[in-house]
Amino acid sequence: MHQVAVVAMDDVLPFELSIPGLVFPWVRLADGETAYEVRICAERERVRTGSMELVVPWGLAELEHADTVIVPGMSPPRAPVPVAILDALRAASARGARIASICTGVFVLAQAGLLGGRRATTHWSTSVELAERYPNIQVDPDVLFVDEGQILSSAGSAAGIDLCLHLIRRDYGAAAAAAAARWAVVPMERGADHSPLLQHAPPQSDASLAPLLRWMEEHLDRPLLVDELARHASISTRTLNRRFREQTGTTPLQWLLITRIRRAQQFLETTDLSVEQIALQVGFASATTFRDRFSRSVGTNPTAYRRGFSEGRQMKRAR
Repeated sequence: MHQVAVVAMDDVLPFELSIPGLVFPWVRLADGETAYEVRICAERERVRTGSMELVVPWGLAELEHADTVIVPGMSPPRAPVPVAILDALRAASARGARIASICTGVFVLAQAGLLGGRRATTHWSTSVELAERYPNIQVDPDVLFVDEGQILSSAGSAAGIDLCLHLIRRDYGAAAAAAAARWAVVPMERGADHSPLLQHAPPQSDASLAPLLRWMEEHLDRPLLVDELARHASISTRTLNRRFREQTGTTPLQWLLITRIRRAQQFLETTDLSVEQIALQVGFASATTFRDRFSRSVGTNPTAYRRGFSEGRQMKRAR
């Protein structure tokens, strides 16, 4: 079972503290057992935040053997972090644990010295402060999360859900992440480069894109163009683009790209199809284009993704 330690401290943001417990427990292994165990950990048994006092069942010793450590945000982000927490995070990092921050939790990782020379993100309202206080961090305010391998960070509170789904996708594949998203009733199609700064106007129409989205998923192998999508939906291209922004938060072509990458992940996880065959199945004109787009989106190439997923399954069977 993958151990997830979530660090709680005074003034922790309660919603962010709850996100790992909302998402990870929905993942099941082939035998039906829970894939992750989530433990809330703190320096002291009781943690105060706002008008609440939380009783925390586990101490910082849990970080000594956790596979993943998650640091939620706190308010204000510039508050000094207890030395015991910083030392526990440094020790976890030194032994190779995966460490992730949600929202302003990135300031804790920065205080621990875990982000030097790395790319990271945080809530857009604190990105300038993060860059000014820690000039050796490459701050990217225009993404939902950043995956630097061992160290990850997410933007605003809700982006923590996207980050946790991304971690599940890394560990157990796209199908497991999609299942967790369905059970938790949260979106699963927002990639890391989905801008958190998009301002969506109130929908001007009740017309749902659901039938069109289903049709697009059924025809991913075709070179779908925006004009063809508009004709299929019997609306103008301008109306199509507006409704996509309103209902999905992105453009038709970006939604198609994300869906194609997700479908490709499923093929890589569950079939022996070659990369060239998968590229055609999901609608890329060439394997070269597919490899490039896949690498940009997932952070690794298709062959390495398949190999890593296969090795992960073998390790889980061995356990």
